Amino acid sequence: MDKFLINGPCKIKGNVSISGSKNASLPILAATLLFDQPVIIKNLPRVRDINTMLNLLKSLGSKIILSRDKKTAKIFNKKNMKTFASYSLVKTMRGSILVLGPLISKYHRSKISLPGGCLIGARPINYHLTALKKLGMKYKLKDGYILATSKGKLKGTIINFPKISVGATENSIIAACLAKGKTILKNCAIEPEIKDLTNFLNNAGAKIKWSGRTCKIIGVNFLNKTEYAVMSDRIEAGTFCVAATLAKGNLKIKNLNPKVIRTEINLLKKVGAKIKTCQNEILVKGPEKIKSIKSIKTKEFPGIPTDLQAQLMVLMCKATGKSSITESIFENRFMHVAELQRLGAKIIVKNNTAIIEGKTKFVGAELMSSDLRASVALVLAAIVSKGKSYINRIYHLDRGYEKIENKLKKIGVKIKRLK
Repeated sequence: MDKFLINGPCKIKGNVSISGSKNASLPILAATLLFDQPVIIKNLPRVRDINTMLNLLKSLGSKIILSRDKKTAKIFNKKNMKTFASYSLVKTMRGSILVLGPLISKYHRSKISLPGGCLIGARPINYHLTALKKLGMKYKLKDGYILATSKGKLKGTIINFPKISVGATENSIIAACLAKGKTILKNCAIEPEIKDLTNFLNNAGAKIKWSGRTCKIIGVNFLNKTEYAVMSDRIEAGTFCVAATLAKGNLKIKNLNPKVIRTEINLLKKVGAKIKTCQNEILVKGPEKIKSIKSIKTKEFPGIPTDLQAQLMVLMCKATGKSSITESIFENRFMHVAELQRLGAKIIVKNNTAIIEGKTKFVGAELMSSDLRASVALVLAAIVSKGKSYINRIYHLDRGYEKIENKLKKIGVKIKRLK
């Protein structure tokens, strides 16, 4: 099993280019199941979760031609697609549930395994199932599978989500594209990745309009042949912004619209980073001393994303005073705390809040990754630790960061992948 060896402390300097967004690519790839015509998706990140989704689409009958760099996929669907998504594929990635909406909308039946994924919390799919049921899907759960059917086309309706859910919003939007009549979704998640999904669908002839957290979809009979480039990954960009702030860096981050991480940029300015933004670039200069922030709380977009919580915790460990981070999205997302403590961090967890002492002098150690974002937080901590750190189980990182060690090497990090 691969692991990283990082020899710290390292100073970060240079340029880094941001890859396509994993969290935008997954729903867009799932939505290609709605098409009879060929679809070309560009700017896909070369990460494990994308391979899983492409393999899932192939298992359903899609023919996929990848470009040489594997960042562009040309997708053709058969007339008679399969509607069975097996446990062996779905278990490794939660995003697999996103094929349920398009399968039921286009083929009126589906048998899909209940999803797996990482250990950060329960993340129930009841909001997905309740919303699709309102559109006309009937389902039962049997032997770990969702057995779903609909009598012909789904029918437009009004759905008010009891809680903001990214996945349920995406599944419902995709399913409603081919439904009869008008669907109104209220209390939607409005993350940039969801707007990217609706841009892709509108590009192909869907009729989707946004007003705040309300999404109106007028069903169409079919979607047109289309070509679309996925947005850049704002979580990867945020991670590199934190890295530069943490390690007294001087970093140019390219290939990202800075507006999608405005909240994160403002927070990093508060801790002392000097940040300039251009049309498609961010320049980050890390401070000599990192100021603490008394209270950080993760929230749905446009708040601080839960996917950056672990990285910000590492930053607060090096701040001049005490701070706290409250995790309001997932109930089990502090698994990196014990590993940071092995490096010397002073963190106390009370319920869903972590209290961080600050002024930590990290010393290298052997570490274990527990999930995708926790693993990258350990990488950041190792970059500013004295001595060698070994980070095990980095397959978590490979799920969502494209060749991260190559990008880090180019900007001054002493990192090696060991087999």
